[in-house]
Amino acid sequence: MAEKIVTESNNNPTIDGFHLVIEALKLNDIHTIFGLPGIPITDLTRMAQAEGMRVISFRHEQHAGNAAAAAGFLTQKPGICLTVSAPGFLNGLTSLANATVNCFPMILISGSSEREIVDLQQGDYEEMDQLAIAKPLCKAAYRVLHAQDIGVGIARAIRSAVSGRPGGVYLDFPAKLFSQTMDALDGRQSLIKVVDPAPRQIPAADAVQRALDLLKSAKRPLILLGKGAAYAQADADILSLVEKTGIPYLPMSMAKGLLPDTHPQSASAARSYVLAEADVVMLVGARLNWLLSHGKGKTWGAPNAKQFIQIDIEPKEIDSNVAIAAPLIGDIGSCVSALLAGMGSNWTKPPLEWTKGIFERKEKNLSKMAATLALNPSPMNFHSALAVVRNMVAARPDIMVINEGANTLDFTRSIVDMYEPRKRLDVGTWGIMGIGMGFAVAAAVVTNKPVIAIEGDSAFGFSGMEIETICRYNLPVCVVVFNNNGVYGGMDVNTSGGNDVAPTVFVKGARYDKIIEAFGGVGVHATNPHELSVALHEAISSGRPTLINAVIDESAGTESGRITKLNPQAASKT
Repeated sequence: MAEKIVTESNNNPTIDGFHLVIEALKLNDIHTIFGLPGIPITDLTRMAQAEGMRVISFRHEQHAGNAAAAAGFLTQKPGICLTVSAPGFLNGLTSLANATVNCFPMILISGSSEREIVDLQQGDYEEMDQLAIAKPLCKAAYRVLHAQDIGVGIARAIRSAVSGRPGGVYLDFPAKLFSQTMDALDGRQSLIKVVDPAPRQIPAADAVQRALDLLKSAKRPLILLGKGAAYAQADADILSLVEKTGIPYLPMSMAKGLLPDTHPQSASAARSYVLAEADVVMLVGARLNWLLSHGKGKTWGAPNAKQFIQIDIEPKEIDSNVAIAAPLIGDIGSCVSALLAGMGSNWTKPPLEWTKGIFERKEKNLSKMAATLALNPSPMNFHSALAVVRNMVAARPDIMVINEGANTLDFTRSIVDMYEPRKRLDVGTWGIMGIGMGFAVAAAVVTNKPVIAIEGDSAFGFSGMEIETICRYNLPVCVVVFNNNGVYGGMDVNTSGGNDVAPTVFVKGARYDKIIEAFGGVGVHATNPHELSVALHEAISSGRPTLINAVIDESAGTESGRITKLNPQAASKT
């Protein structure tokens, strides 16, 4: 074990920068670090582990950062990612920016070169002005130069990450900071336990009444739940709001399970209809960005035919795409609680004509889906394979589901029902690939629950080496790779007549299951739903790291999934 206290010749105990960092994190109930050791932070990882912290070491910093971001979403405490300088910092920066865009609290701590050399550009080892690079891509960025300021730096980072709209924060620790020493008593007294880091923001009474009045006037109201609603952990009040109002609700992908997808008021199976026909839409922790067609266009029906209520902690979000008739500014828990208090006991539920119309469309679409899921084509398609996952999650609603890909993502969102909040993590606002294995590691570490990572074969390639990390820590993660031999599919051809395969085509018949076997995990090659079901049940019951290579018809799916409109060439083919 590393010595915490260094005794100097005058016998006054001192403490170094390494241990001040560790004690500052522990003081704030942060006990897990995701990262990758190397100069100058290797000793920090060893000492943190020796002091009882859990240090999860990855093969690439981006995936460690994604794990930290996911941990922040699940716990409401900033996840910590620790990287080396320059290239390691840049690898972590992608996940830091993604965390900020998705409102996940995360702190990226990177070692760096010394300021005096960086500022004169004298060519230090991995020299880079990391603070300047990070600032535009996160909520806040700080550099700590003196050991006595470590407590302040970490406290400011924590508060910045979780207060208001959560996001990513960068902390720059030059190498020589760690070896600085100071009086042990003074050092510990310099540390700060952050009090109420994310204080409640109570909505104004007139704003609450305005929102209630607009809801009361609606003939076809709709509640739209975003991942912010899931992050808020105001589950009971959100359930009460939905049920007390009787208003149909539509969950975005990471809000699935906030109420069970089988809830009678869920309008997921009639999504197109309710978005187009609703006259008043209340957004709870959701933004009118590209995922919701910016609140405009054909998705939303006739122009100017609806009014919006928006609950958000960030005032600048209001009117960002369309006019918001009733902005409700505050934290989601406080806003929903205020709405419930203001509703009274005689709330009138929506007209039967509206709810009955939704129910009829739901039943029709669910019947179609059931018929499709019952088919057993050979080779498997997305529906027949995902029917197996759907049944598993229904039987074990505590399972964490991680999901990325194009078609794999789209089909999973619509086929696999969720029943508990914060059990589904996916590509989020940016829609980036590569979150899979980092999110899977975080989900397993934070929740101690089984994890199913549903991966397109292309998406898996971004983070697949972290299979070794999953095996090294013996995490209960089952990765299901939907293998259709390419990006979107394996049917594309090289029209030039050359020998190279088309840019979207992978090695035919690749055996991804063999990768995990190299690290001591369980690999399974599944070519039909029965083989997939047997393998999935065994993986969940055993808790062993498993990878299932699920062979999918290479012609299944569409180019770009459901965002073909963003791909001009693919759109021109439709």
